[in-house]
Amino acid sequence: MLNNASARQWLSPATGQTKFVAMSRKAPSLADFRRLVVKVGSSLLVDSEGGGLHKTWLSSLADDLASLHRNQRDVLVVSSGAIALGRAVLKLTAGPLKLEDSQAAAAVGQIALARTWSEVLGRHDIAAGQVLVTLQDTEERRRYLNARSTIEKLLEWRAVPVINENDTVATNEIRYGDNDRLAARVATMASADLLVLLSDVDGLYDAPPAGNTKAKLVPLVECITPDIEAMAGAAGSELSRGGMQTKIEAAKIATHGGTHMVIASGRVAHPLKAIAEGARCTWFMTPANPITARKKWIAGSLEPKGVLTIDAGAVAALRSGKSLLPAGVIQVDGSFARGDAVVIRGPDGAEVGRGLVAYDADDAVKIKGRPSGDILSILGFGGRTEMVHRDDLVVGRP
Repeated sequence: MLNNASARQWLSPATGQTKFVAMSRKAPSLADFRRLVVKVGSSLLVDSEGGGLHKTWLSSLADDLASLHRNQRDVLVVSSGAIALGRAVLKLTAGPLKLEDSQAAAAVGQIALARTWSEVLGRHDIAAGQVLVTLQDTEERRRYLNARSTIEKLLEWRAVPVINENDTVATNEIRYGDNDRLAARVATMASADLLVLLSDVDGLYDAPPAGNTKAKLVPLVECITPDIEAMAGAAGSELSRGGMQTKIEAAKIATHGGTHMVIASGRVAHPLKAIAEGARCTWFMTPANPITARKKWIAGSLEPKGVLTIDAGAVAALRSGKSLLPAGVIQVDGSFARGDAVVIRGPDGAEVGRGLVAYDADDAVKIKGRPSGDILSILGFGGRTEMVHRDDLVVGRP
């Protein structure tokens, strides 16, 4: 547990000034979270001089991840390093690479990166699953749902998804450009309640800390203001494409999606254990949680593309927290695709709720009123057993 003193330094959302004030709540602890995304940058994994792996440090991180895993936490890793490892394997000269050179280097390095994570986690009898994503995979709803389903299945199987941007196909126009923002998107997509950014620095400072003894660490940020954004600096190392600016952007994405975030030093052995034991770091707090933030988004931010009318039994099931099964659907209206928002109405026409539908409209018509066990024989493929899963459903008050 982190230090729970009743007074602590914090950054005022109203003024942007650092103050020493009474805290209304305890600082978080890693033990408070059930699903964590840990982002590891290239400069932590790869030696900038020789291009080799920092094997001892990586083993210590794997020990920390395994400890969380044994304690029944869901763990995801967002790992940079493919291009850096590819450069080393191919013995490319130092300096910026052209786009096609970066893509080719990533193709080589991704194999080495995947093997590395498989080996270090395998020593703890943990399977690693590689997931390569591009910007469209988190921005286009159908691809978002496919990536989300893959990650959920890996976690269900108690594997650790190791996620990276697919640098072999991403171009400058369709890339994240840094894995901080990618990690934040992954955290919200996976409904994680904590994002850990392991960095060259141990948190956010109120002034550039390099050579400035008066710069103060900001341990807790309740709200991201323009003053906080102004504290961001440039990238910290040659191998890193990010910097504090991208970390603040990541914090905005994460906290808006109901995910807490912490920036901490990755320049120590057992960095996650260090955070748990109270190491210097900066926590970014969210007033929501991943589920409520997601449901708020479904209820108020998406335009419905169709209507599902359901029977009285299905209405009762939804109000008791169940998913909507095809058997409870009596009518399908509208033209929608898998992942689109739909309105759900009861047999009297009253709106019951809204949700993200798991089938295209044509397929929904074919399976409405039928048991989930008939889906394969009707459609020729085995889709989800639910028409709308409860995690993708917002039910109004009766």
